[in-house]
Amino acid sequence: MGIPGFEPSFLTGLDAVRRAHGSRLAALAGRRLTRFALVRFAEDGDWFADCPVVLDFDGVQVEVCHWKCDELSIGWDTIDTGAAITGWEGAGLTPEWSHADERLAPFVGRELREAALLEWRPADRRDLAAGTVAVEFVFAGDRLRIVNGLDENAIEVGTAHPDHVRHPPGL
Repeated sequence: MGIPGFEPSFLTGLDAVRRAHGSRLAALAGRRLTRFALVRFAEDGDWFADCPVVLDFDGVQVEVCHWKCDELSIGWDTIDTGAAITGWEGAGLTPEWSHADERLAPFVGRELREAALLEWRPADRRDLAAGTVAVEFVFAGDRLRIVNGLDENAIEVGTAHPDHVRHPPGL
């Protein structure tokens, strides 16, 4: 992707994600979301949802990226959102970091109450997304989720769909 510092470690399933990142996610509680970044194309401003969503909580940066239909990478303090994204020369599109997003902006300055992991468990087990893991950030009066949009990230705000089963991040 040409993102300096981004070396994803994709995991599959709730237990793997919780073991690797649960305690660090839980430790974010009490911190304020101070900034965020995501990748947009300079030509049209469209969000490039294949790239990580970066959230900074008072200097602790969490980098969430979904891939394929069931893989999730969570990184910590590795991406420099001030550095240029390279490797796209000749592609006709220019990816760049953006600090503007109408879904994320209302959360800046707000204190995180807790983080949680959500597992998609639909009644119809044949659902391709069954078992995918999302990361939820709970603030006073509202929630923000980075979910698997089937091979890319999706951002959701508000109450989670009832087929999401909520799990505390720590073991």
